[in-house]
Amino acid sequence: MDEINNQVLTEKTIRLLQNNQYSFDVKLESTKTEIKDWIEKFFDVKVKAMNSLRSPKRKRNRRIKESSLVDHKRMIVTLEPGYSIPLFLNE
Repeated sequence: MDEINNQVLTEKTIRLLQNNQYSFDVKLESTKTEIKDWIEKFFDVKVKAMNSLRSPKRKRNRRIKESSLVDHKRMIVTLEPGYSIPLFLNE
């Protein structure tokens, strides 16, 4: 299952690590329950809460034709105390 595209490491997500929260970019079609089940099985952790957000589509003009940049979905996963996820998926 390749629902998760990558982990997100920004200034904000690094601050969220102190609260045991991890951020992932996921496919637009995926749901919270699918991602929760996948994370619990793959990383062998317990998920306490999940928040999702979608970035708005940004439009750009290319001469005559308008095109929109791809939007994505980001999941912020809060784990139960005592659990953690490695910072990079390929470790």
